[in-house]
Amino acid sequence: MRISKVGGLIAAASKQAALPMLQVGTIPIIKRIVISFQQAGIFPIVIITGADEEQVKCQLSNYGVIFISHQQPDHPQLLDSVKMGLQYLYGKCDRIAFTPVNVPMFTPDTLTKLMNTPGEIVTPSYQGNGGHPVMLLESVIPDILAYAGEDGLRGAVQSLNEKRRWVPVEDEGILTSVHNEEQLQARLEEHNDAILHPVIHISIERETAFFDARLKLLLFLISDTRNMRKACEAMALSYGKAWNMINRLEIELGYSVVERRQGGKHGGNTFLTERGEAFLLASQHFEEEVFRFAQSHFQKSFLMTKIMG
Repeated sequence: MRISKVGGLIAAASKQAALPMLQVGTIPIIKRIVISFQQAGIFPIVIITGADEEQVKCQLSNYGVIFISHQQPDHPQLLDSVKMGLQYLYGKCDRIAFTPVNVPMFTPDTLTKLMNTPGEIVTPSYQGNGGHPVMLLESVIPDILAYAGEDGLRGAVQSLNEKRRWVPVEDEGILTSVHNEEQLQARLEEHNDAILHPVIHISIERETAFFDARLKLLLFLISDTRNMRKACEAMALSYGKAWNMINRLEIELGYSVVERRQGGKHGGNTFLTERGEAFLLASQHFEEEVFRFAQSHFQKSFLMTKIMG
């Protein structure tokens, strides 16, 4: 199901190199990246896990992200993680914003600029040096998936160099690595200012809420996996709670959202009904409209008048 214009991919698999739980300020870097992605309106967000996997899931289980576990995280190549994420997101969104977890300090404004720049491979540059995140158009994904050279992700992208577009940005965070503690701390205050944003929790209620962002993600994953247990595993949600959420939604809406087919140790198959798919797409479009309105008016109401400092 094509759910949105831009999806997000974060590679955090390597147990030797990735540091997703490294704390900068009061939050780990993996959360900084997710916040930046969400502030730019990116959905779905996929994290290729491996390093500190259980801690990452615990930290982000309520943030509406999808976890894909790398089966060999001890010595994975970055390109392997990227291919896993691209294979999953292919056909679900028009473009994909990718970053390794160890480059956490780029700003949401940079993401928005990349999203607004047409091109098959859009790369930000600061003072002539390329960095992350990189925006990939769906049309180049098959070429990256097919690359089998020895130069990893760098080689895959360089093989498509004629399709690359460089975008100069005034954001040193696109180059700031977690391995440079001095740069991380120097960027901290500026990055905290950059991720200042309104938090909009959209829910649908009668007497109490029966639909929210987490249930939206569950419906999306059911549509994709056609298996409730796999959907729950991908978002770190308990199986029993997931069914409680679905049952409550169907009672409140007055129609079936999923079709259940019993059988097998994995719980059989679960599909979205036609009305369930229509409800999911309507909720995503509504959320995008609310997001754009909130972002625009937050800027006008607070930042431009210097109320927030």
